[in-house]
Amino acid sequence: MMIEAFGSVPSTGRTGLAADASSTGEAARWAVGLLTAARLPSEEFVAARLVPSFPSRAARPFTATLAEWRAKGPFTVRAYEPVAHKAWITLAGAAGKRYTLSLTIDSSGLIRILTLQPETVVPQVRTWDELERALSVPGVEHSVLAARLTPHGPLVLHESAADRPMPTGSAYKLYVLRALVHAIEKGEVSWDDEVTVRPELRSLPTGDMQELPDGTRVPVRETAHKMIAMSDNTAADLIADLLGRAAVEHAVAASGHHDPSLLRPFLTSHEVFELGWGAPRARAAWAQRDEAGRRRLLAEIAGPLTVRISDLGETVHHLGLDWHLTGYDVLHVLQGLLDDSERDATGTVEDILTAYPGASIDRARWPRVYFKAGSCPGVMMFCWLLVDPSGVPHVLVLRQASDRQDRIGDGLVLRGLGARVIASGLLHTDPADGTAAGSAADAEAAR
Repeated sequence: MMIEAFGSVPSTGRTGLAADASSTGEAARWAVGLLTAARLPSEEFVAARLVPSFPSRAARPFTATLAEWRAKGPFTVRAYEPVAHKAWITLAGAAGKRYTLSLTIDSSGLIRILTLQPETVVPQVRTWDELERALSVPGVEHSVLAARLTPHGPLVLHESAADRPMPTGSAYKLYVLRALVHAIEKGEVSWDDEVTVRPELRSLPTGDMQELPDGTRVPVRETAHKMIAMSDNTAADLIADLLGRAAVEHAVAASGHHDPSLLRPFLTSHEVFELGWGAPRARAAWAQRDEAGRRRLLAEIAGPLTVRISDLGETVHHLGLDWHLTGYDVLHVLQGLLDDSERDATGTVEDILTAYPGASIDRARWPRVYFKAGSCPGVMMFCWLLVDPSGVPHVLVLRQASDRQDRIGDGLVLRGLGARVIASGLLHTDPADGTAAGSAADAEAAR
């Protein structure tokens, strides 16, 4: 979707914002133009470029927020980092103060998320000790697992609390994808089959399929792609409904989860939102009931979602309303998906898993990258499976959990730390070596 330009985008800076011809680049230039134009745009002009649900999330017109942002200028673009459907633009404002303009677009090119905040500074990471120090935040539990996958099993490069079960948010979608692949292999489902959007399956963002009208039919292939590449919650719930809860629970066990009972009954995102923030009595009951009682409870709350994004606040993962995995559980499901991809002659599994790498990654060093993020109030996690040119896979899992969302933040630091580790050469070191290997160019890339 093309919208006429509003203002101009400075061409200075270290990156190619002006040269990015992708939908993300076009949206980023438009967003920067809102901050650099001579006048404040109208609400109608801005709304035409935002997803329909965007204005309703705010308690006031978005142009009021935009006016506050513009007052921090004038702005100059200093850096631009696009990764698939997301982008981060570093801006220098008044008195040289730096900000990060973050945006996420949906599959049609409309902007789903747009924020401006003080620049996030990610600490240097040249050793595992530096990573651990960067992750040591009061009131926040964290875990790291870095491993090289070998024919003899994982060779652990570094770990901290990797065997501790922690909430992981949308990492659960990796199990849904495994269940789908298994169903396709058995001939029960086809990539060309369709799912149908229904009120009782509609969830909240992330993603954009929740915006589709009731009765819309979408191919399984497209739905699965959105489930992973955009972490679309409604897409995941549609796939889980197609397969059945038991099939996903079987995939959890088959993927080597250390205690599959922690994910039984296997929750959809719709159910977590409804239990966590829409049904106080059901939420309290969930924490007290056994597995059979919880299954009955899910039947009782079935129906259209009553929760809005604005209702999400307090953390609920301590009540079991999340998907609890260890770092090793994440490693095993990623390894299982790598095996699934090797068996898939159509290449669809590989296309889905490599659609969004999660960060800017040197493809000469890592030609294949699988990525999944997960978040919920008080929860943040990022995981990568990266295959080097010689075909050796490596896994990096970073997790954080807290009883307060403000201690977790928006994930830019955790994501940035993952990118620093990947660029540093640490994944290529011997486990006994605490420093990154590589050339001076590698060290510069890590900075």
